[in-house]
Amino acid sequence: MSSGAAIREPVRAGQSAGAPGEAAPVLRRIAPGEVRLGHFIHAIDGSWLSHPFWKTKFVLADPADLAALRASAVEAVLIDEARSVVEAEVRPAPPPASQAAVRVAERAPASPKAPSADPAPLPQSCSVVEEVARAAQIVNRSKRVVMQMFNQARLGRVIETARVLSVVDEISSSVARNSSALATLARLKTDDDYTYLHSVAVCALMVNLARQLRIGDEALVRELGVAGLLHDIGKVGIPGQVLNKPGRLSDEEFALMREHPGHGHRLLRDAGTESEIVLDVCLHHHERIDGRGYPDGLSGDAIGIFARMGAICDVYDAVTSQRAYKTAWEAGDSLARMLKWEGHFDPAILRAFIRSMGVYPVGTLVRLRSDHLALVLELNAEDLTRPVVRVFHSIAGAARIPVRDLDLMSPSVDDSIVSRESPRDWNLMPWKAQWSALMELDPDLVAGAA
Repeated sequence: MSSGAAIREPVRAGQSAGAPGEAAPVLRRIAPGEVRLGHFIHAIDGSWLSHPFWKTKFVLADPADLAALRASAVEAVLIDEARSVVEAEVRPAPPPASQAAVRVAERAPASPKAPSADPAPLPQSCSVVEEVARAAQIVNRSKRVVMQMFNQARLGRVIETARVLSVVDEISSSVARNSSALATLARLKTDDDYTYLHSVAVCALMVNLARQLRIGDEALVRELGVAGLLHDIGKVGIPGQVLNKPGRLSDEEFALMREHPGHGHRLLRDAGTESEIVLDVCLHHHERIDGRGYPDGLSGDAIGIFARMGAICDVYDAVTSQRAYKTAWEAGDSLARMLKWEGHFDPAILRAFIRSMGVYPVGTLVRLRSDHLALVLELNAEDLTRPVVRVFHSIAGAARIPVRDLDLMSPSVDDSIVSRESPRDWNLMPWKAQWSALMELDPDLVAGAA
């Protein structure tokens, strides 16, 4: 593509864009193939997810970065000729100062409204049993990347965008195959890796919820996955003795913990994060509909829909995870409790979240009318109270029985769920080992994932 066909006439931005005494920028939009080493990148057209850089406004000096830019889906690049150091390039003369200044507008996706109706759960391309081994490997890889990412941020280093997107894409693919496998695995986390696997779990939950709400294309779903993965990045600024305290926080410690959304927002902004969605979810995932959240005390529609989604995903994974100072709530019981917290969550989004997870989420231990214990395997979209379950224990006989799967929707099955149960109440601890055995999964793989 020729330069004349691909670019606009060069324009001069207003003096306010530069520091005092600094020459006004001269902005020119060119195709990626025309970018050369030494060009000062002022902005990149398109979503921040379409290009390989965590930030803009820098001199392109690395040949690998140039190659990555030219190979990306970027349509055009806005360069600042006044700050570029490209040799042997004939630059057009800057326009006269009398010409109107041009503003480069920030583009952020519009926030759609939550649906008024509850859409049905999305179809799955494979079962939990088929996906769980792949999901365990993805969780292992994701945990390592998130740990490295947090360590980089703690040391003040730039987070590698490509690695973040790779993790999100793997998680998103797993969720597309089966929405429950990865999130269920991530709930089996320990205190030592809680922060990292919490980020992985919230990423998966955000992706699933976004698809459940049908609020945008896959590019938006991907961006929401990134938001979920990075929502707690500000915890790198919280002292370890507070973050990992094996007990309830004091008022002073809790006040310090409340600073992590603002710290994360500053960290991402200073790193050049362009996604308003990622920034908003990071800053506002602890806001409440009734205005009693933090850091800004926003209420109602003042909280963006994506932050409202993040709040639900964040709390759900937190309360269903075992911590040193609290016992994990059962998944189904957690959803029932969250539904009763008036003023905390957006009701429409919470209903959609519950529908996507099921009345009895996958992985829930249940008691059947036949006096058996069973593990929920799959949801039935037509009736969320009658999932597919894996029966493994006779209560009357107080013993394990040969495993068999029952579809409670089948006309030939005369059984139903009586109640949710806690593995602790039935001496099924450690539940991680029991769960992996029921899923016919290598325990070492599960241990690595959690």
